Amino acid sequence: MAPGILVVDAPRTHPTSSRAPTKNHEAPRDIFPDGIRTSGQHPPLYDALKPFSEFPKEITGPTVWRKEDFENNPEKWTHPFTPEEVEELGKAADNFIASGTALTGISKKSSLAYTYIKELFPLPLLGKVLAALRDDLLNGKGFILFKGFPADAWGPHKTAVGYMGLGTHLGYFLSQNGRGHVLGHVKDVGDDPTQIHKVRIYRTTARQFFHTDDGDIVGLLCVHRAAEGGESDIVSVHNVWNTLVKENPDVADLLTQPIWYFDRKGEVSSGQEEWTRQPIIYLENGGKNRVYIKWDPYYIRSLKRFSDQGLVPALSPEQEHAAKTLEETAQRLALHMILEVGDIQFVSNAHLLHARTEYKDYPPPAPRRHLLRLWLSTPEDEGGWALPMPDSKEKKRGGVQVDNTPPKAPLDAE
Repeated sequence: MAPGILVVDAPRTHPTSSRAPTKNHEAPRDIFPDGIRTSGQHPPLYDALKPFSEFPKEITGPTVWRKEDFENNPEKWTHPFTPEEVEELGKAADNFIASGTALTGISKKSSLAYTYIKELFPLPLLGKVLAALRDDLLNGKGFILFKGFPADAWGPHKTAVGYMGLGTHLGYFLSQNGRGHVLGHVKDVGDDPTQIHKVRIYRTTARQFFHTDDGDIVGLLCVHRAAEGGESDIVSVHNVWNTLVKENPDVADLLTQPIWYFDRKGEVSSGQEEWTRQPIIYLENGGKNRVYIKWDPYYIRSLKRFSDQGLVPALSPEQEHAAKTLEETAQRLALHMILEVGDIQFVSNAHLLHARTEYKDYPPPAPRRHLLRLWLSTPEDEGGWALPMPDSKEKKRGGVQVDNTPPKAPLDAE
C-alpha cells in the first residue's frame, strides 16, 4: 500500500475555525466520528499548583523502581503474545475490518463503545491482560513490552487495526499533531532536526532526550528496525525525584516552579498563544497527591525566536543547569531496551520519562526504521491521575488539536 494512504480520512470540506466553539465531548460528528474532540494543550490551573515545600521528600511504592530491578529479569516487564492471543487479536481485527467501521471513530467509552468493545473487537483473553496492564501503567511500574505482534505478516491495514484495537482497551485515542493524526509514525521523513522551532523530532533520526508526550500513555509498535541505534531508555520519575531531592534539592525546587515556557511549534488553535507557561514537575490536584511530570527539552530550547523579541524570558543559567541535571540523572538511572520487530512498548507519561538514541537507517531499498505510535488518554474520573489542568476530567485530555482539524489514521508517515 502506498505511503500516506489512509485507513479512514474524515471529510476535509469543513472549515477548521469558522464554527462556533463547542464542548469537546459534544464535537460535531460529521468531523469527529465518535463525537469527542481531543482537548489539546493548555496552561495549568495556576491556583492548583503547589510549592516545593508541599512535595514529598521521598516517594515510596511500586512507581519507584531501579534499573537493577529489571535488567536481568525480563519476565517482570515483558509479555510474549501466546498463539491463542495472536489468533484472538487477528480474528477481532478481521471482523472489525469487515464491519466497515471507521478506524478514526473508535472510542473507548462513547455511544459507540459497547458495540465496539463487545461486538467489533472482543478480546476475552487479552482483555483481562490489558485491564491488569492499565492499572499497572497508571499505578505501578508504568511500562510493559509486548513481544510477538505479527506486524511483518499482517500488512499495514490489519496491523493498524489490531494495534489500535489493543490501545482502545487502555484509553482514548488522541490527536498527536496539528494534522489530526491519531495513528502516529515515528520515522525519518527528511526533516531538518536543527529546525527545532518547527520540526517534531520524531520525524528525524536525531536523538530524543528524556521527555514525556502529551497523553497519559504512549504506545510504540516496532514495524522496522534501524541499522544502528534507535534504542529505547525509560526511567522512573519518582526514582529521579528522590535522587534530585537528595543530591540537587535546588534543582528539584526549580522544576516545580511555573517559570518554564514551552513552545507549541505553531500547532495552535485560533486565538491561542504560541507557548504555555508551567512547571515541569507537579503534584496532583487532589487524587493521591502524587508527583507528576510534563517535560520535553526540545520545547523549551525552541523558543529563541520569541525570547529574542522579548515575548518570553530566555532560559536563565539556573534553568539551563536544572535541565542538564534532570537529563543526566535520568540517563544514570534509566533502563535500556531494544525494540525488535513486533514489539509493543506501552509507557506511562505521568511517572516515567522515555528517550531514544540517535539512529541510522539501512540504505535503500531497505525500509526505514518505523514505529507506530499511539497517544492514549485516561481521564481522572476513569482512574487516571488528577492533573492540575482544566481538562483533567475530559475523555480525550491532552494531545494536540488545532481548531476542528478532523482525526486521521494514516498507514504511513506523511
